[in-house]
Amino acid sequence: MWEKIKGKQLLGYKFRRQRVVDNFIIDFYCSELKLAIEIDGITHSWKEKYDQDRQNKLEGFGIKFLRFSEAQIRSNLWVVLEIIKEWIKNNNKEEE
Repeated sequence: MWEKIKGKQLLGYKFRRQRVVDNFIIDFYCSELKLAIEIDGITHSWKEKYDQDRQNKLEGFGIKFLRFSEAQIRSNLWVVLEIIKEWIKNNNKEEE
């Protein structure tokens, strides 16, 4: 996924990988959009409460989340990228 979103490839927005916000690491983050993209692997199924608490805290800073499973990334990367693009278009006033 990183190969497809780095270097402002996603509608001209800069995403950073493994970005630290507060005491948490976000998989991919665009500060301009305040958008976090999280990729959940199998280990996340045992950490659901932690993940939700973490997300709630980060949402308190105005960060929005898109969450995808590792399986979605592997099998439908283009669909995932289209979902992200649609989110940007629907949630960013500059895109209107």
